[in-house]
Amino acid sequence: MTTKTQKSEETRALILSTALALFREQGFEKTTMREIAAEAGVALGATYYYFASKDALVLAFYAQSQAELEPLLSEVLTRKHKNLQARLHALITTKLEYFRPNRSLLSALAAHTNPGHSLSPFSEDSRAIRERDVQTFQQALDVDKVKYPADLAPHLPAVLWIYQMGIILYWVYDPSPAQRRTFKLLDKSLPIVTRLIQISTLPLMKPLRKLTVELLETIYGPD
Repeated sequence: MTTKTQKSEETRALILSTALALFREQGFEKTTMREIAAEAGVALGATYYYFASKDALVLAFYAQSQAELEPLLSEVLTRKHKNLQARLHALITTKLEYFRPNRSLLSALAAHTNPGHSLSPFSEDSRAIRERDVQTFQQALDVDKVKYPADLAPHLPAVLWIYQMGIILYWVYDPSPAQRRTFKLLDKSLPIVTRLIQISTLPLMKPLRKLTVELLETIYGPD
């Protein structure tokens, strides 16, 4: 890496870390690009050169978080677990603990759930990050050699991802000490999720499964 390139990467990292600190301290909405530039000691024009907007800063935070989580999640996927329930529990709790320092920031961003907003986890701008996260659940299913019907195969990883997002959303607003209520919710709900996967293979579940697949295709299929 050349000195010029290294300096550029350092400046970009400084702007991002400064922005995240300000977002945590005074909120995403209240923080301005001018404040970020001043706090980082960087010209406003240079700040816009690296990040076109506050949304771009948050998307960079998402991408950075995913990159830093990769080895942690990989370790969970390769570690021996009793069953799928234990592996999913480890995946989700690993993410919760990783994001704990930025819980207040995630709380502020949780309002942006409209898929039309770039910061939404369902937006086109976050598609690559979302699809990589969904793939993590596919890997969990593969590692534990979980048996499930073929008609559920295209949808099950995304369903598990949505379940995870529900847990995270509950967590960012959870007022209980150390968010203990969230972990209790995870402990109580995850056995239901994995049990539903297990019984989905039963013949008597086929009519209900057909309705479920049709519902999922309505959600994820073309307009």
